[in-house]
Amino acid sequence: MPTWTLHTEFKFDAAHFIEGYDGKCGRMHGHSYKVKMTAKSNKLNPSQYLDTPDMVCDFKELKWVAKDSEKGGFDHGFLNELMPENTTAERIAEFIHKETKSRIPEGIELNVTVWETETSWVEYTDKDV
Repeated sequence: MPTWTLHTEFKFDAAHFIEGYDGKCGRMHGHSYKVKMTAKSNKLNPSQYLDTPDMVCDFKELKWVAKDSEKGGFDHGFLNELMPENTTAERIAEFIHKETKSRIPEGIELNVTVWETETSWVEYTDKDV
């Protein structure tokens, strides 16, 4: 069966604090986050930008989070106001994954990796691993 896997990486800067955290991460601070997404599909799809089924999904649909926070993304935003969950790296990756899944065609396997620092990152998928 044919398989296509899209890969994209991007960055965004944002502030947050971890609610209830006993330590410095419980205070307001910021990160330059790096995100990698992979979208895997056995079929090609149309998108809101292309009527014909010629892509897994549009890179624009994957990179929504890199938009300015005033335009629906996370860049230069305050994550505690943009997410309903606590803003741990794990929850950020989960939120990005769930929101992205709602923007792309069904049947695409999505993996999201979020780096909070150069040496600390988390991977999230909704598949049983």
